[in-house]
Amino acid sequence: MGIPQIAADPRLDARAGHLQEAASGGGRPPLNGAASTSAGTVATISRQDGAIGTYGPRRAASRPAVEIAHLRKTYGELVAVDDVSFSVAEGEIFGILGPNGAGKTTTVECAIGLRPPDSGTVRLLGLDPQADRDRVHEAVGVQLQAGALPAKLRVAEILHMYRSFYPDPADVGELTEVLGLAGKLKDYYKSLSGGQRQRLSVALALIGRPKVAVLDEMTTGLDPQARRDAWALIEGIRGRGVTIVLVTHFMEEAERLCDRVALIDGGRVVALDTPAGLAARARGGKSVRFVPSVPFDDRLLTGLAEVRRVEREGQHVTVTGTGTGELVNAVILALHTAGVTARDVQLDSSNLEDAFVKLTGNHPDQEGAAR
Repeated sequence: MGIPQIAADPRLDARAGHLQEAASGGGRPPLNGAASTSAGTVATISRQDGAIGTYGPRRAASRPAVEIAHLRKTYGELVAVDDVSFSVAEGEIFGILGPNGAGKTTTVECAIGLRPPDSGTVRLLGLDPQADRDRVHEAVGVQLQAGALPAKLRVAEILHMYRSFYPDPADVGELTEVLGLAGKLKDYYKSLSGGQRQRLSVALALIGRPKVAVLDEMTTGLDPQARRDAWALIEGIRGRGVTIVLVTHFMEEAERLCDRVALIDGGRVVALDTPAGLAARARGGKSVRFVPSVPFDDRLLTGLAEVRRVEREGQHVTVTGTGTGELVNAVILALHTAGVTARDVQLDSSNLEDAFVKLTGNHPDQEGAAR
């Protein structure tokens, strides 16, 4: 993507001169998709057309693609990340969720080597992002929330310059078509809207056909159709064996794309499970929701062995218990015996958003672009 705007780290200061120098040759490539002036200038590498991602069947993982253990990062007295640990299998789409200020982006920045952690270990494909920067830059694509590129470079110039950094890059036409940039290739960067700049950042993260792609709020600023097109792109890339770490505050996005999700709050991992597993925690078990045909006493259901609790919200009744089939049968039978009909019956209506609210006390709609 563009040069991350992180004032605390002067190495990442965005200067057009460095990018222009990079295009002419010399030095080493930037973090795949994230231009960093600390990487110096970049040698022009032979250009080859290639589709997005890596080819071949998904291999059984001999080691995690991403390993983070006991990560800690502070800024003065502020503890941004506190003992965060998780691993991501090769070929997995791993989501990171959490409220605003939870430490998600700081975790990602430490993971890719943009910020050194105070303690803990990070390995990307077995590499140390601090000690093995050159090799990490070649294998990891990054799109961060904030970035900047020279205002007077055209979109096509930026894409072809980044494409020249890698020995086996993706095809520009395919990327721009999928991300809705095909009609913007002749436009200057300064004329792009916020959503279009976001799309370009994603394209730059993927243009090197990385083995690991780290995407921070990838679809923020995209319209609903463009967001779904981006989801299809990510699913296609994963199908070619690329590991994806996805930071998002869109619950629908995480539920559709992610194999597992880490929920971070207060700098700590408070839950790690599949989206379905986290959703199940939201109600503490299986649930059935319905509208009764006539009023009834809660004791009609709370006395059942399968029922843990009964909750009312307006005209709806939600019954939580164990075993979906057994719970539904017991509830429907008990209601029928009492002359009550259950209407508009819904099973397991809890979702990832419910888990987010329960575990963090925040609603994702109030978070904006959570960091």
